[in-house]
Amino acid sequence: MNYGCIPTKHLLHQTKVFLEATKSKILDGPLTQIVCNWARVQEEKNRVVDRLVRGVELLLQRGGIEVVKGTALLREDHSLVVRGGGGERVFEAGTIILSNGSRAADLPFLKADGRSIVSSLEALSFEAVPKSMLVIGGGAIGLEMGTIYSRLGTEVQVLEILPQILPGSDRELAARLEVLLKRQGLKIHTQMKIEQAVTADGRVTLKGVSLKSGQPFEFSAERVLLSAGRKPNSDRLFAGAPFLSLTRGGYVQTNSLLETPAPGVYAIGDLIGGKLLAHKASHEGLAAAANAAGARETVRYGALPMAVFTDPEFASVGLTEDEARAQSDDVRTGLFSFQANGRALTMDSPEGMVKIVAGRDDRILGAHILGPCASDLLAELTLAMTRNLTVKDVADSIHIHPTLSEAVMEAALKVRGEAIHAVN
Repeated sequence: MNYGCIPTKHLLHQTKVFLEATKSKILDGPLTQIVCNWARVQEEKNRVVDRLVRGVELLLQRGGIEVVKGTALLREDHSLVVRGGGGERVFEAGTIILSNGSRAADLPFLKADGRSIVSSLEALSFEAVPKSMLVIGGGAIGLEMGTIYSRLGTEVQVLEILPQILPGSDRELAARLEVLLKRQGLKIHTQMKIEQAVTADGRVTLKGVSLKSGQPFEFSAERVLLSAGRKPNSDRLFAGAPFLSLTRGGYVQTNSLLETPAPGVYAIGDLIGGKLLAHKASHEGLAAAANAAGARETVRYGALPMAVFTDPEFASVGLTEDEARAQSDDVRTGLFSFQANGRALTMDSPEGMVKIVAGRDDRILGAHILGPCASDLLAELTLAMTRNLTVKDVADSIHIHPTLSEAVMEAALKVRGEAIHAVN
């Protein structure tokens, strides 16, 4: 709420409103004179964040939960020492749930200084919009932050070391999103290995080699955004030497019930790795709390959705087409374009598509959406996967006309060769 999803989505929404106003096809008048009041955007962002934080604090209070503010460190005897406010308190409990999160990872030769070289934390609150910015990493954070500032006139260049943006996502949809982002002004470079960074005269220069061509490159900008991964805060967890099992990346190891090898000590969220998503952490928190009370709940990671709030949005759940075909020769896909969706056309947002990947038994193996409101549309397919529904179940469900959700129905019909508004 403070430094991630909520403030980012506020900035994405406000900059989209600004861009749509300046490029409107139906408004008359001096549109070129419209400016974005960045200070006011920041004020409104902080107001939204504060409102949500106060709401959670109220819920904690109503629930009889004591909140202790400070730095908590775990001892081997399963007690916690909390330091803050000039004092120290020790807590003992039968159950401890660790939820220390993560932070932006540095590169060996490039560390954030909070000024010229920043993480998403600082990028959310720039006092002024930079004229140029280099984004290291073509994942969700890099593309969202790049989109925000590109809309405001910043020259944004994204450098990704892998062959595609959103590594691990469906290749076909990721490639299409890259084309659309480039049309919007982002300059995206894939297979770029950064080897050196030089800061001088208020600018940062990144040097390296293109893995695609073998040629050296050099880019310079006012700001560099580090968005090439995150690091778990396990190094800030223990009062002494680490006594819980950690992976090579520093993540805390747990069993399927989210319990560490230390009985009664559970861990959730970014601290245990996997996909570093807020909603994953929330569901793990629910499961860990239930298990601490005697249940045996697990999280269905195979139906864990994700979304990137660019324009258009990209959302995904389950296996990509490539992953599914690597596991089986009998895979069917249904692809439906928003170009044939009436609601998308009325919204002037026809770019993108819905792809459903299914197996021989008609079960949904994965779903991927590039288009308007993709993050909301994906919920239907996530539910279908969670409850083991079939493609036919989705196709037979009546969808309101005219809505974007009809594209989901049509993609399901397409899997079965029964699409109405597309050639089968």
